[in-house]
Amino acid sequence: MNGIVLYQSKYGATKKYVDWLTEATKFSCLEIKKADIKDLAKYDIVILAGGIYASGIAGLAFLKKHIMQLENKRIAVFCVGASPFDEQAFKQVYEHNFSGNLSNIPCFYGRGAWNEEKMSFADRTMCKMLQKMVAKKDPTTYEPWEKALMCAVGQSCDWTDKKYLNALLDWIKSEL
Repeated sequence: MNGIVLYQSKYGATKKYVDWLTEATKFSCLEIKKADIKDLAKYDIVILAGGIYASGIAGLAFLKKHIMQLENKRIAVFCVGASPFDEQAFKQVYEHNFSGNLSNIPCFYGRGAWNEEKMSFADRTMCKMLQKMVAKKDPTTYEPWEKALMCAVGQSCDWTDKKYLNALLDWIKSEL
């Protein structure tokens, strides 16, 4: 079987995972903004990789728009977020994004990076507002993502790790 990894990377962590994934699988890769649904006809497996922003997954709109044309493909999503993996939070992201025709698509998670200097003004401003809001709470009541947010303030952090691809690679092997 042959595959392709479609991706949307805003600050580079998703692209780092895509590079590791294509190295391990020898799949092709293509930025979503350059993708045409016709280009996917020759592939058996389609992996979409994108960052998580405000509970949405970057690039998922392409999949939603073209899901009917991809019905004979094996599809999975790899999403990247700054927070440590938390089963409950991940379940909420999945339920928010994978309904209807997408409800049977497997989704995998990799922890990304945090670098306020690379962030756009809008993203940096939103994060600062979120940090101020979270700072008003009792730290003992923080959700995992809130704890991670407060620890990352003013720092540059890279939590990317090839181990996060293991579950996706196992899924790909099971499909061969």
